[in-house]
Amino acid sequence: MSDAVAIPEGWFRMGCETGRDEEKPVHRVWVNAFEMGAAQVTNREYALFLSATGRRPPKHWSDPEFQHPEQPVVAVSWHDADAYCRWLSESTGGNYRLPAEAEWERAARGGEEDALYVRGATPPAEHEPYRRRWVREVRGPLPVALDPPNAYGLFDIGENVHEWCLDWYGKDFYSISPERNPSGPESGSRRASRGGSWRHHIKVSRCAARSSIPPEFEYADYGFRWVRLLT
Repeated sequence: MSDAVAIPEGWFRMGCETGRDEEKPVHRVWVNAFEMGAAQVTNREYALFLSATGRRPPKHWSDPEFQHPEQPVVAVSWHDADAYCRWLSESTGGNYRLPAEAEWERAARGGEEDALYVRGATPPAEHEPYRRRWVREVRGPLPVALDPPNAYGLFDIGENVHEWCLDWYGKDFYSISPERNPSGPESGSRRASRGGSWRHHIKVSRCAARSSIPPEFEYADYGFRWVRLLT
């Protein structure tokens, strides 16, 4: 299991006035303190889950392009990612789950209130390690934690694979979002996800950018990381 990174409690402004419609309005949100996996869940970690539960391996599990033990596991559905977090809770006694969108965005910003990107105002294409990373014909994610982490100590957040979130997706949810610990609509047809991926380097790499797909989908650029609740 990857290291846990402490994300402090506090208020932040969620969303982006210059972003897409679903990122508006910018609204003040309080998030309780929590811990987050420093890296996306890897094939090595996911293999322990498969061995313990007998769950079906994801697509591409035997594909050489996706087999490195330290690559993030991909092609997991939302249900698979949720099951992993439940198994982790049961096997360790901790309280693990997928991150809420608000938790993910606060963590990605690294304490910089109005950061457009994980590295402040600097878009990925201007970050030297990121440029080196993607100047190649990409056929899968890279092993986790090759580049420096963000200000909170999180590796690859906003990059490498899209990350499943806890929330049902609601395009207009921000207009009715509660101020404290929002976790999305009560129901829906799509689950939220955050961050860019090896297929989509720039489009959704901004801290506030939102994505969503049906929870049963299994895409080769989708993975996840966990959060651990402290209360």
